[in-house]
Amino acid sequence: MLVRLMRSVRLVAIAGVIAIASPVTLKAESLAETLVGAYRHSGLLEQNRALLRAADEDVAQIVAELRPIINWAADFTRDFGRTRSGARIFPSGSTNAALSVTMELLLFDHGRTRFRLDAAKETVLATRERLRSIEQQVLLRGVRAFLNVRRNAEFVTLRQNNLRLLRQELRAARDRFEVGEVTRTDVAQAEARVASAQSGLASAQGDLTRAIEEFRAAVGRRPGNLQTPRQLPALSGNVEVSKSVAVRGHPDMLEAQRQVASADLTILAAEAAMKPEVNLTGRLGITDEIGEDDYSRTGSFGVSVRGPIYQGGLLSSLKRQAMAQRDAARGNLHVVRHRVMQDVGNAYAVLRAAQATQTASREQVRAADVAFRGVREEAKLGARTTLDVLDSEQELLNAKANLISAEADVYIAAYEVLAAMGQLTAKDLRLDVQTYDPAAYYNLVKDAPVPISPQGEKLDRVLRALSKD
Repeated sequence: MLVRLMRSVRLVAIAGVIAIASPVTLKAESLAETLVGAYRHSGLLEQNRALLRAADEDVAQIVAELRPIINWAADFTRDFGRTRSGARIFPSGSTNAALSVTMELLLFDHGRTRFRLDAAKETVLATRERLRSIEQQVLLRGVRAFLNVRRNAEFVTLRQNNLRLLRQELRAARDRFEVGEVTRTDVAQAEARVASAQSGLASAQGDLTRAIEEFRAAVGRRPGNLQTPRQLPALSGNVEVSKSVAVRGHPDMLEAQRQVASADLTILAAEAAMKPEVNLTGRLGITDEIGEDDYSRTGSFGVSVRGPIYQGGLLSSLKRQAMAQRDAARGNLHVVRHRVMQDVGNAYAVLRAAQATQTASREQVRAADVAFRGVREEAKLGARTTLDVLDSEQELLNAKANLISAEADVYIAAYEVLAAMGQLTAKDLRLDVQTYDPAAYYNLVKDAPVPISPQGEKLDRVLRALSKD
């Protein structure tokens, strides 16, 4: 009777393993679909896209400094007073209106504005790389959320199957106790294992709930029936080659290089600020005394040269500050280079360890299953106790749980290798999503368009579209 019972329970367990990733909803969902959802949902990406657009505007603002700067001013003045002459007092007053238009155009400043413009462009490029790094973080979070939901769903299914098996074993132990085949101790041991399995199931369900909440935060919705990923991402397996790839193309490396270039240009701009600059100036003015015939019309134009003589050491301090920032950027580049290389090495180490664990766990499951079958048959013949059967079953449960976790860890580690190499982006993964073009907004604003120009009107439409999003 016990053998037939154990066989039926085994069939139930196998059915549970076949449906191991019990769906949270009816919709099937692949890892690629999850990553698309994470890309579209991420507020972190939206935040950094806006920061990139702000950096684009720095370029436009410096371009504007190279164009004629035209301002107007209006003045309306009422003068009044009293004048005494002898015994008589005469009131006096006048009302004047003035309007002036001034223009100033930078002709030469020893390249200061051009250096600042080039530094701003380097900052834009660095910010683009920072956005790409953020994109990697968002997609890696999506990978982890996907696989952790699958892992914990499989844990729940495994523990549900184990609890059903233990309950049937408990009923069998009680039946055998009634006929005197086992002692009360055997029944108590089975009861203890059922209670432990209930606790383990509750813990697994709690872990699954937390994994689902993380999925919702990363992707913006509840997970569907998450499918097993078809294959691992293609990796060369050569650590040194991968490190070279990361040093050449990782967004953190490229950002650090752009920051150094920007800092070098900032030093040149600080040096140029110590030299004179030449401007073309012009002015038109109208002054009219209201109620009288008096008025004046004035105008002027010319070339002005101005430069610093003494500013309390400000300019020298700005240059030293720029040099210190350049040195800091170079130090950061050194740090980032070694960190990127270390991250690649660590990622490969984790991947290989996870793969070794996966292989060992498969062998552990096979051996534990054979052992469980043997102990169960020996118990039938009276050569094993109920505790022996329970212990063997627990070992099989632990082996299956280790295999489930190892399989998820292998996929996570593989995508972490991609992220360490700088290749975990929507473009690299060929996700079916409309990717953000970081150059589109820059191309609209780099020439500092005014609102009434065709380009300015196009820019306004883009801004309205961004506001709606």
